[in-house]
Amino acid sequence: MSELATLAGGCFWCLEAVFVELEGVEGVTSGYTGGWAEQPSYAQVCSGRTGHAEAVQLRFDPAQIPYSELLEIFFAIHDPTTKDRQGHDIGHQYRSAIFYHDEGQKAVAAGLIRSLDEAGVYPAPIVTELLPVGIFYPAEVGHQDYFARNPDQPYCQAVISPKLAKFRKRFAQKLRAPV
Repeated sequence: MSELATLAGGCFWCLEAVFVELEGVEGVTSGYTGGWAEQPSYAQVCSGRTGHAEAVQLRFDPAQIPYSELLEIFFAIHDPTTKDRQGHDIGHQYRSAIFYHDEGQKAVAAGLIRSLDEAGVYPAPIVTELLPVGIFYPAEVGHQDYFARNPDQPYCQAVISPKLAKFRKRFAQKLRAPV
């Protein structure tokens, strides 16, 4: 039985490009959540005035990839120690956040954050927000499968490709088998 995970860690194109390659992830939707504006557009979210974060919603099979492993990968592919920023993307819409779907997800996320901080994995404390999931608004069609459709776009080459290469090397055993 599939479950959902909703994560924000900067640009949703970056997160989608990584999670779509994982065995056990059945679908990835880029979108917006965590704010107050109804049916926000990309331009509105980029303005920073909606309260929403760029996020991805994953549909996954916990028998193939547990929620805890999704979170371990999430923490490995972005900087959870910078508030409202990932690289050159700056603003509340680029914050690091886990939007939990139930108390079990909340407990797993809180425990992992505590463990990473206690182990000193990062040079600064984790600032990832842990919030109940609200309404998730799928992004416009042009933002879905963005990297797959635009691998030569300059942002994709400069930001997503290196992140994806690092992810593939570190988590090779978790990748979906080539079709």
